[in-house]
Amino acid sequence: MIEKTMKIGELLEKYPEKAEILLNAGMHCLGCPASREETLEEACDVHGIEVEELIQELNA
Repeated sequence: MIEKTMKIGELLEKYPEKAEILLNAGMHCLGCPASREETLEEACDVHGIEVEELIQELNA
């Protein structure tokens, strides 16, 4: 289960297939070392993405 407190790096290690969803949502900096230490919620805040909607899509 993916939660908003999960770090981007952890999410991509456990669920690499979810990268496409993040890219489609507008997170084009997944390869950036700093982004891997951000939580999903922090990344959504930076990119203006509704975190709860993204989590629903990631967990679908």
